[in-house]
Amino acid sequence: MKEHAHTPAQALFRRLFVINALVFAAGTLVLALSPATVSSPVLLAEIPVLAIGLALILAANALLVRASLAPLTALTSLMQRVDLLHNRDRLREDGNGDLASVVTTFNQMLDRLEEERASASAHALAAQEAERGRIARELHDEIGQSLTVALLGLKRTRDRAPAELTAELEHTQEAIRASLDEVRQVARRLRPGVLEDLGLHSALTALATDLSQTGSVHVTRSLASVPALAADVELVLYRIAQESLTNVARHAGATTASLTLAVEDGEVVLRVTDDGRGGVREHGAGIRGMHERALLIGARLSIHSPPGGGTRITLTVPAAAKEPTA
Repeated sequence: MKEHAHTPAQALFRRLFVINALVFAAGTLVLALSPATVSSPVLLAEIPVLAIGLALILAANALLVRASLAPLTALTSLMQRVDLLHNRDRLREDGNGDLASVVTTFNQMLDRLEEERASASAHALAAQEAERGRIARELHDEIGQSLTVALLGLKRTRDRAPAELTAELEHTQEAIRASLDEVRQVARRLRPGVLEDLGLHSALTALATDLSQTGSVHVTRSLASVPALAADVELVLYRIAQESLTNVARHAGATTASLTLAVEDGEVVLRVTDDGRGGVREHGAGIRGMHERALLIGARLSIHSPPGGGTRITLTVPAAAKEPTA
């Protein structure tokens, strides 16, 4: 018959029992071999000897138990700081004796939770992208076409209208044309058609150009040639760059920003920096969303944002994310 494995509670009980047994056995052995004796009744001169012996036994027991339970302290510390958005924070399983099973079980739990979170995030983000695509198509195909029809009808009306109404009709035309441009811009932000049609470089260039044209932030770009990437990796790069530049325009109070795409040590690196107020909080919804997207492709996202020192967002995509060759 197979021997039943000890549960973590049984292993901990056995460890503490063995430690205490060894301490008391050593104390008994020292008492038996030493010349010290105890009278009955205890003499006053023997009390310090007994007190010192007891203190030594308790100190030895405390040190051994504390060292034995050190993995639990590390485990508690990890429980307090663990964040599923920052993966691979694990405890070493070796050198923990009977508590190795507890550490192993906890590490396995974190692995399982990270996998479940990544799967749930992937489904949620895929649904989000699908919904964005649907809304973008409706804006372009329905609202955009309706505004175009209205614009053409207004042009025919202006051609037949009295001269005193021409200026007013032209002003209305310009307002409709501006609304049509805004609808198209919103549709492009929701569904990056340029990414699908022209690739990552063109999509990132369009992002930087659109923000510069608003006049609030001047964006410089340096986009190096990168290896072919999978479609989902390019989408994550685009969305993180989009979110970063949007935050620069809305919240950073910056005047200049830079967008960089490069290859460093075989990894694709995307950086967005600005000269704004800094002090970005990592627990914001936008930042957490970028972390979730990075996890989907196994990338590393780091944010350096000292107060008053601007913000630098770096996304590092491992070489494994390259598009497989046929």
